[in-house]
Amino acid sequence: MSKVNVLVVDDAPFIRDLVKKCLRNAFPGMVIEDAVNGRKAMALLAKERFDLVLCDWEMPEMSGLELLSWCRQQEEMKTMQFIMVTSRGDKENVIQAIQAGVSDFVGKPFTNEQLLTKVKKSLTKIGKLDSLMAGAQARVNSAFANDSLSALTGGRTEAAKVAAPVAAAAPAAAKPLINAPTPRPSSAAAPAGRGQGQLRLASGPQPCVIKALSLKEALLVVRRGANLPQVLEGAVLDLEQGDNAETARLNGYLHAIAAVEAKPDSDWLQVTFKFVDQDAQKLDYLSRLIARGTAQKHFTPGA
Repeated sequence: MSKVNVLVVDDAPFIRDLVKKCLRNAFPGMVIEDAVNGRKAMALLAKERFDLVLCDWEMPEMSGLELLSWCRQQEEMKTMQFIMVTSRGDKENVIQAIQAGVSDFVGKPFTNEQLLTKVKKSLTKIGKLDSLMAGAQARVNSAFANDSLSALTGGRTEAAKVAAPVAAAAPAAAKPLINAPTPRPSSAAAPAGRGQGQLRLASGPQPCVIKALSLKEALLVVRRGANLPQVLEGAVLDLEQGDNAETARLNGYLHAIAAVEAKPDSDWLQVTFKFVDQDAQKLDYLSRLIARGTAQKHFTPGA
């Protein structure tokens, strides 16, 4: 079976780890490497052949779009699958990436199923999916055989050592995601906040009140829905500011969740949203938001 090489490119360690874990659980035989930005990825691509690149758009030193353009200029990389994993879903950005030769898109935030659907589609295009899945099935069969051997031998230590790593390769179930409720008139007033934003979860956008903002995190308040958001769930916080409606899409995860009111039927949840971007431009943008204070168009940061 020919191996499948995948390169994951993102300046946020949390996102890289999330993608790699998802792929390893679904495709135990896949060889995965990662890079912190386009420049590092270019160095890896220049010395090793990859079947698929999963790449962020906004990164320091070299963006995903610049890396994609460079790849398509290399004869041996013109047919390589290149999936942009990004929070940029605007029409002009999509057109720009298509013109540069992108293979597909995965929007941030994403579920394991959404990511795997795109990866399988790309591997099918280059004829690599069947052999990869066959290898995964062989490992599952081997695990079953080892479990049977363990039962026959009374579960002795050596049999257990063989079975454990393979059992860990089973696909991980996706975390439950909140169904973002549609804002509706309510007799319960929203908690007093410092401004408005939009928290994007894999299931859809969720309006939020921004209570405080710093370079590392944002303290948000969201309306409680039918399903509770999950700690460590990936998300994107959209902030639109200035006369030109400048927008920042900040990648991160839900670090902590608590009820705003001390009662089990509280209508509001307080969410600590940790930023994971290492992009200098985004950090500069946050710094300017905090420095401008009450001059903001939509909210006043409180850090």
